[in-house]
Amino acid sequence: MDENELLEPSTFRDRISNITEDGSRKWIYALKPKGNWYKYRIIFAVLYLIAFFAMPFIKVNDMPFILLNVVEGKFILFSKIFWPQDFFIFAVGMITFIIFIVLFTVIYGRLFCGWVCPQTVFLELVFRPIEWLIEGTPNQQKKRNEGPWNTDKIVRKTIKHVIYFLISFLIAHTFLAYILGIDEVYRLIREPLSGHLSLFVGLIAFTLLFYGVFAFVREIVCTTICPYGRLQGVMFDKNTMQISYDYKRGEPRGKFKKNVERTDGDCVNCFKCVQVCPTGIDIRNGVQLDCVGCTACIDACDEVMDSLHMDRGLIRYASENQIITGLPFQFTNRVKAYTALLIGLMLGMGILIWNRRSVDTFISRVKGQTYQETEAGKISNLFEAKVLNKTIKDKKIRFALEDHQGNFRFIGTDTLIAKKEMINDFTFFLDLPKEEISERSSNLKISVFADEEKVQTIKTKFLGPFK
Repeated sequence: MDENELLEPSTFRDRISNITEDGSRKWIYALKPKGNWYKYRIIFAVLYLIAFFAMPFIKVNDMPFILLNVVEGKFILFSKIFWPQDFFIFAVGMITFIIFIVLFTVIYGRLFCGWVCPQTVFLELVFRPIEWLIEGTPNQQKKRNEGPWNTDKIVRKTIKHVIYFLISFLIAHTFLAYILGIDEVYRLIREPLSGHLSLFVGLIAFTLLFYGVFAFVREIVCTTICPYGRLQGVMFDKNTMQISYDYKRGEPRGKFKKNVERTDGDCVNCFKCVQVCPTGIDIRNGVQLDCVGCTACIDACDEVMDSLHMDRGLIRYASENQIITGLPFQFTNRVKAYTALLIGLMLGMGILIWNRRSVDTFISRVKGQTYQETEAGKISNLFEAKVLNKTIKDKKIRFALEDHQGNFRFIGTDTLIAKKEMINDFTFFLDLPKEEISERSSNLKISVFADEEKVQTIKTKFLGPFK
């Protein structure tokens, strides 16, 4: 946008910022932000990227910390394997996730998009800085793109896109490690390419996808493709925290003139907030769908305010009501309550995942079988047990009665070994002395031990004679 461009009422916010009037793509040349918010984002991004690339290498008890093998339906979170039998955790997790998104967005707006979303982190803090380093300032980039294909342009473009492709290749390998595990990725790298050609083709496809997104598609992901961005618009209210322009303080806009008493608002119409915006919007036009909450406009405006010896905060994190009242952002009772609920949801889900059993056992009487009386004068019932070992190691299983005296007679084996990552079937007779049976159907509690560690207590029924 030119400094002298005025928005007519008939054209006010009636088109996407990166689309021209004839419908063609308008390339966004964003200035490099400078300021405290950008420094905070850099620090967060460094920690974010370290965690992202290091996570596949982390193991606890020889198990990956996180594994999302959608191909085999095998998922590991916090070094705990999840199976179809854990569907209730998935269901609770999805409900929790939806509630979390709604509550978080209602209170904090697009904070996720600006600070946590991989699209924003990689584009604004990895790929775009590389572009600034190789191709220079936005003006230099624009001039070079509009100019002829000379040696300088070819060399710079080639270097940039090669680096982009290599980073995308690394990202694709990292995602592959999240899906298959780092050990499997190492094995595939060492083996001949001919043995897993289809997987390699898929890897290249994902590399090209990431490369295309960060090299060409860019902000279109946020402004057009991302469903979360579209969803957020219906969840905002007048108390939602978002990046806002203080129009009460800034309007009417006017150029700053030295030694002249200012009668206009604090906005000097410098267009710095527009020039640094990665989606090309003018935040002064109010809340917009294209704003990703990256804080670049805050830093740009604060820098101008400092140079003119004016108060910061003309553009800041604030709700619509806070702009109207002129009050700074406050943790109101509503914000505190919603935040506490969000923390509670995360803690509850974390506890549910952490306390999930690594060995799940199901014990039931064999259908169609009544009780038997043994030669020793005991009453015997036939049971079947299914032991699901969710770990990557075999487990030695032992059963014990909690509130009765009796003995187990296993069919086919004396030692119960639950094989790793599978359902193990065992059949056994349970013998109880007659004096232990007081009614036709008695309640039993069976303790399950895995490697001598109690993992579960099973309640079942024991059938005896009529009294």
